[in-house]
Amino acid sequence: MTGSLSFDAIGFAGGGNRCYWQSGFFEALNARYPQRPAYYVAVSAGAYHCAMNLAGVRDRVLAAAFAFAERGLPDIDWSALRRRRSPLVVGGLFRDFLTEQFGETELAALHAAPPIQIQLSLPPAWMPGGLAALGSITAYQIEKRLTGGAHSKAGSYLGLKPAWISTHEIDSPAMLVDAIMATSSVPPFMPVGNIAGSACLDGGLVDNPPLRKLTETENEGGRTLLLTTRYGKIPPSAAGRIVVGPSEDIPIDKFTVGDADGLRHACAVGRRDGETFAERLPDLLSG
Repeated sequence: MTGSLSFDAIGFAGGGNRCYWQSGFFEALNARYPQRPAYYVAVSAGAYHCAMNLAGVRDRVLAAAFAFAERGLPDIDWSALRRRRSPLVVGGLFRDFLTEQFGETELAALHAAPPIQIQLSLPPAWMPGGLAALGSITAYQIEKRLTGGAHSKAGSYLGLKPAWISTHEIDSPAMLVDAIMATSSVPPFMPVGNIAGSACLDGGLVDNPPLRKLTETENEGGRTLLLTTRYGKIPPSAAGRIVVGPSEDIPIDKFTVGDADGLRHACAVGRRDGETFAERLPDLLSG
């Protein structure tokens, strides 16, 4: 069990660019009450934000991300079709950005920190990754209309299974980049992931926010913190679990590459919410 103002496990949900809220929140919380849980579980863009924070490079990566967004690149490049590449540029740009930001030093820092369980979705062996993605995304849209989308598990209805890769098992920066890309794989925006020759998709297609791992800890009497990113969409509660999310809508497109103001706004709301949460944390954990 962790200290009185810490959690045994912390989850980072997905949400594309909305996840910049998580970095702001996590910064403010740790400034007052440093967290060192047994593990983190992270899905999709939440894995990117969890990794930058645990590697100790949050400020540098955020500054680089803001500077890149300020270039105002278009989200679609139709000329890419002539090169037989997707005209949706975010996937290739994200991989290049991750490769620039995460090297041997950052990987060593992640090995020294509590492990991040990066959550993936594995299609059935008989199902091509592209088909699995199309079916899962369609099922997700239907599920969202029916349930509001507070907790997505649409891909599981099609036979996708969750899997996890720990940052303590990752032995190269290239493998780390592959893992973050795989957990973020939502074709056509992001390419189908590949880990050790196996097709992988966004871990959120079977469980977003990532509740399965957190539930294991809660069932053992541990307490968990979940950082969701959807305003007003509260996932299922459980004994020992505290869920936090944005106090206002984060109106940024999840996959845009050119909205620096939107990224900064998400971080700013996160810092404000993290400060408010830290003020209330003693009362929350003593209740």
